[in-house]
Amino acid sequence: MKLQQLRYIWEVSRHNLNVSATAQSLFTSQPGISKQIRLLEDELGVEIFARSGKHLTRITPAGQSIVDLAGEVLRTVGIIKEVAQEHSNERCGNLSIATTHTQARYALPPLISEFTRKYPDVSLHMQQGTPKQIAQMVCEGLADFAICTEALELFTDLILLPCYRWNRCILVPKDHPLTQVDTLTLEDLAEYPLVTYVFGFTGRSQLDDAFRNSGLKPNVVLTAADADVIKTYVRLGLGIGIVAHMAVDSELDSDLVPLDASHLFESSTTKIGIRRGTFMRGYMYDFVQRFAPHLDRDTVDAAMAAGPRSEDSLFNNVELPVR
Repeated sequence: MKLQQLRYIWEVSRHNLNVSATAQSLFTSQPGISKQIRLLEDELGVEIFARSGKHLTRITPAGQSIVDLAGEVLRTVGIIKEVAQEHSNERCGNLSIATTHTQARYALPPLISEFTRKYPDVSLHMQQGTPKQIAQMVCEGLADFAICTEALELFTDLILLPCYRWNRCILVPKDHPLTQVDTLTLEDLAEYPLVTYVFGFTGRSQLDDAFRNSGLKPNVVLTAADADVIKTYVRLGLGIGIVAHMAVDSELDSDLVPLDASHLFESSTTKIGIRRGTFMRGYMYDFVQRFAPHLDRDTVDAAMAAGPRSEDSLFNNVELPVR
């Protein structure tokens, strides 16, 4: 059994059993991958992939167990390399962040700027997706950190570190009637078409819960994962926008009026998700604490050492900053 063979079956499973696409991603030949998979199956005495002619059709039950273990082996090999690199050059390496548009566009830029100046030899990669996609990337070892608000709790392989709380505001044009209302109510909002986040993005669930608990049905006419897209359609008159307060730029959005809505909705908490067993490089600890100052190295280590979801108890009495 060779490490290369384990990498091939793992990558083939990630590429939807497309050997050609796998070969392209690994810069090798399709026949070479197929041959090594056959050799591994012959050695183990089981089929990892079922076939129809030359095409792989599905992963067998035994094959799924083997693929899962192969993924663990490859991650362990990666950790071994990281341990060696940490001792040979602690300021050189890679850091991959998976996050949503709102975090990438509004929360992370100052941190990224500081971090890259301090660690010029760390190659920083940022991937965007839905919260579930982001969490899955980290669970599969394709990213180091997942930074978002929704869905991380669904993945028990992740350590969840609460970073900060935030709430929403209503965006309207300057001549909109709501600018004359002293204190907004959900009934006021229900009278207008709404433009807001796609369900599962950026605390959307709190918005839906607030309307439902008040017996109101919001008239959501358009949803988007991108706060800038929401603003565009507010400007076009499609409806009033509901966005994260951090997504409002006083200069770039000077044609719109942000109205406080923190009294209407429960605050949301942005978290960092880290896969259990991840080897934390020194610069990774630094990144986390720069993003959330209360998450020092000892706190992160304690959370990493805690059992599944028991890390939550570490933060019961922590007053999170508000953005």
